[in-house]
Amino acid sequence: MDKSLLQRLRGTDPAERAGELGKPGDEAVLAEWQRSGVKFAASGQRLEEVYYSALRKLMDCIAPAAGTEPVLHEGGVYLGCWLESTGTINAELLSRFAPSVSEATYRQFADYQRADGLMPYKLTAQGPAYRQIQLVTPLARCVWNHYLLNGRNKPFLRHMYQAMTRYDGWLAAYRNTRGTGCVEAFSAFDTGHDLSSRFWHVPDTPHLGDPREYNPDSPTLPFLAPDLTANVICQRTYLAKIAGELGISGDAAEWTRRAAQSRDSLFAHCYDEADDFFYDVDRNGEFVRVQSDNLLRVLACEVGDRELFDRMLRRYLLNTSKFFAKYPFTSIAMDDPRFDPFTSYNTWAGAVNFLSIIRTPHAFEHHRRYVELTWVMYPLVAAMNRMKRFSQALSPWTGEEGYTETYSPAILGVLDFVERLCGILPTAEGDLWFTGLVPYPLDHGTEIAERTAYARTVDGVPFELVNTLEGCAIYRDGQEHIRFPFGTRAVTDREGRLKELIGMSVRTVQGTVSCEGREYPVSVKGNERLAFEDGGFRSVSDIGVVAPAYR
Repeated sequence: MDKSLLQRLRGTDPAERAGELGKPGDEAVLAEWQRSGVKFAASGQRLEEVYYSALRKLMDCIAPAAGTEPVLHEGGVYLGCWLESTGTINAELLSRFAPSVSEATYRQFADYQRADGLMPYKLTAQGPAYRQIQLVTPLARCVWNHYLLNGRNKPFLRHMYQAMTRYDGWLAAYRNTRGTGCVEAFSAFDTGHDLSSRFWHVPDTPHLGDPREYNPDSPTLPFLAPDLTANVICQRTYLAKIAGELGISGDAAEWTRRAAQSRDSLFAHCYDEADDFFYDVDRNGEFVRVQSDNLLRVLACEVGDRELFDRMLRRYLLNTSKFFAKYPFTSIAMDDPRFDPFTSYNTWAGAVNFLSIIRTPHAFEHHRRYVELTWVMYPLVAAMNRMKRFSQALSPWTGEEGYTETYSPAILGVLDFVERLCGILPTAEGDLWFTGLVPYPLDHGTEIAERTAYARTVDGVPFELVNTLEGCAIYRDGQEHIRFPFGTRAVTDREGRLKELIGMSVRTVQGTVSCEGREYPVSVKGNERLAFEDGGFRSVSDIGVVAPAYR
């Protein structure tokens, strides 16, 4: 095992690598990072430099917004916090590194909720804004995962539950004008799809700046929106979990019923069997046949079973004529004549957006499509290896950076993908993932990192992971703890007790696991899960691998 890389990891001071600090509060955030114990080292030092540059840039994205408490900002040209991103998926990723900032970010959207139940779509130094809804990632899922990961703060959970309940009521009252049970889009900005051909000839904002109104002279509005409807399905599913946790059993059953009702509405109105796709439906009952990352959003909201997800992989997500560009995923299908690959401006007309990138893992991992997710991560990490500005978008053809800089979804995308691909990731279910992979040199054969090392402290115990092509080793409290084959993921509980081994390669990985003073020969296929119990391994799931399509 590579002792020199491990020594370099142990000698790394993240605060020092983050560079000079520029504003009050940076020290507190870095101190929280230090408590997480997160550090990264790589044999190809460029990726390591990008990683710590991301940490340095993250400090620029944390400051007060409408209130006085430091919160996460969108970054770049976007001054403030947006509910579709900063207040949900961005904060969900940050929760593994600086949970106090994530909690403050979530809380402010509840604190500035309007009396009628509407949450602000953004918060800036000028205060809250309510012009549109701009919903994508479900807030309840993010809040629930944060709660499970970070000490189960019930007053926080109750506060957020009450606010999210009121917001559900607002959506039901004002965004179901056609009585279908679907959530309606009144404008392009309601879904954050700036310049998307999905919303051609539709206003960017609701009528007269009122989120309760749509343009009465529009020939197409309102749209039954699959992504907004899927958001509410997932939101209600997690509100049921939260109600159960708070001991409100009657509410839990009612949220479950409402989630099922919304799911039925989505499939009854927005699902096209012929295309096997979810489309908007205009006021005339016609599908808006623009294939966009609307699909990925629906899937990331846990809609559909694995059979449906696998079909979507084959036909769309892993199809190189649809969304599986050299650097995935595009925001519009590439075989659509309206597809626009340019990235020099804020656009969802084709470019690869970092918000789509960081929303992707949940869709795949919900259905245990771990291997397929690596095919998305490898080219994107190769692009990250060249990043200097942390832009909003990447070119789907070259991976070059596009519009704006110091954009928190890009910054958190680097931190998340490194941890997910070759680091130590704590899950809301109480597990630790030690993933035995390294970045692959897809760009001109340029080496990224043939060896990596990662550290994280969990419940006061320091863990380290060293990955090489020859094998991987977990260290616990400075001592070698578990060895396992490259190309697999070791899953432990939070104390480091081995629970599972997962195949992370399309090939069958064969090797030896060393654990608890014994050695165990293993053979694990792609996505197969081997449970470690009763002194040995046994297969508990073998779903196979869905191959990419070139058609």
